[in-house]
Amino acid sequence: MNPGKSVALVTGGSRGIGKGIALSLGREGARIVVSYRANKAAAQNTLRQLQALGCECFAVESDATDPAQSESLVRSVLERYQRLDVLVNNVGMFNWGTVAETTLEEWRRVLDSNLLSVFYMSKAVLPAMRRQRWGRIINLGAVGAERAFGQATISAYTAAKAGVVAFSRSLALEEAKNGITVNVVNPPNIDDKELSLAEARRMRDARFPVGRPPSADDVAAVVKFLASDAADYVTGQVVSVSGGWMM
Repeated sequence: MNPGKSVALVTGGSRGIGKGIALSLGREGARIVVSYRANKAAAQNTLRQLQALGCECFAVESDATDPAQSESLVRSVLERYQRLDVLVNNVGMFNWGTVAETTLEEWRRVLDSNLLSVFYMSKAVLPAMRRQRWGRIINLGAVGAERAFGQATISAYTAAKAGVVAFSRSLALEEAKNGITVNVVNPPNIDDKELSLAEARRMRDARFPVGRPPSADDVAAVVKFLASDAADYVTGQVVSVSGGWMM
C-alpha cells in the first residue's frame, strides 16, 4: 500500500476480526472505510480508535448480502476518495444445526452472509481496481475451508466457506492480468472479547498447538501483508492463521 493514499474497505469492520484488520491497516497509513449492518455504536467506537491513530476514516451502514447496498457502499467510497485499493470481505454469520434441523431460511441466510456477500462486494469493486491496474481482495474463510472440510452441525457454514475458497481462486485467475490479487485468510473462531495479541500470549489454550488462543491481531497481521506491495506475487492462495489447529 501507498501510505496516506491507499483506501481500504473492511466489511463488518466494527468489531472482532474486522475491527482488528481496520486498525492494522489504519496504522499503515491507509484511509479506512468501515461498513456495518446494525451496530452503529460499535462502528463509531472503531472510528474513534482509528482517529486516535491519526487515520482518515468513515463508516457506512450497509448490508453486504444485498447487491444494491453493496454497490451503493462502493460508490460512496469512490465519491469520497476516487479510488479503492483494498477490499476485505469479513462479513459472515454462523449457525448451529444439523442438516435435518436447518430450515431453508437459515441455510440461505448463512450462504448469503458468507458467500454471496463476497461475490457482490468483489464484483462491485472490480471496475475501480481495473482502472487503477492495482487492487487487493482479501476474503475471510475458515480453518479447513481449502479442504472442503465437513463438520456436523455447521453444514451451511462449511459449504459457504469452501465456496469462498473456490470463488477466490477463480477470481484470482481472472484478474491477475489487471494487477488485482485475490487471497483467502482462514482464521479459527475468535472470542468476541477481542483479546489483544499481548493478552492472548499470556493465556493458555490446549486446543491450539502453539499453546495460546488466537487474537484478531494474528489475523490482521496476515491481511496487512496480503494488502501490501510486498504481496504482489501472491494470489489465489489460502493462508491458515490457526496456531496449528486442524492442520
